[in-house]
Amino acid sequence: MAKYLMLKHYRGAPASVNDVPMDQWKPEEVTAHIQYMNDFAARLRESGEYVDSQALAFDGMWVQFGGEGRPPVTDGPFAETKDLIAGWMLIDVDSQERAIELAGELSAAPGAGGDPLHEWLEVRPLLSGAPNGE
Repeated sequence: MAKYLMLKHYRGAPASVNDVPMDQWKPEEVTAHIQYMNDFAARLRESGEYVDSQALAFDGMWVQFGGEGRPPVTDGPFAETKDLIAGWMLIDVDSQERAIELAGELSAAPGAGGDPLHEWLEVRPLLSGAPNGE
């Protein structure tokens, strides 16, 4: 088994087919989307492939060590993560093919009008050791 992180992005990925921002959805469309995500996670719990998932709040900041005796530095010259990542799901599956299959299914979560989003998800394996294989 290998762990994969499926990332939902606000920006940075190609536009989804149903590209209506969530803040423009009807309340029942948001509820249907969340229910789809919860049902998907429940099914993966039953199969033993679910590890964890979270939606991320809009609040957040970059923090960096400011140096000895100095306070941490906040924010920076980079795009802020809160503007990019909407949420994530960590899965533990037998193969990359299974991770791709599940990401494709998760991409079909309903959006505006109840139609599938067809959103792009980033799928990344977790390192199980040092990148150089040691």
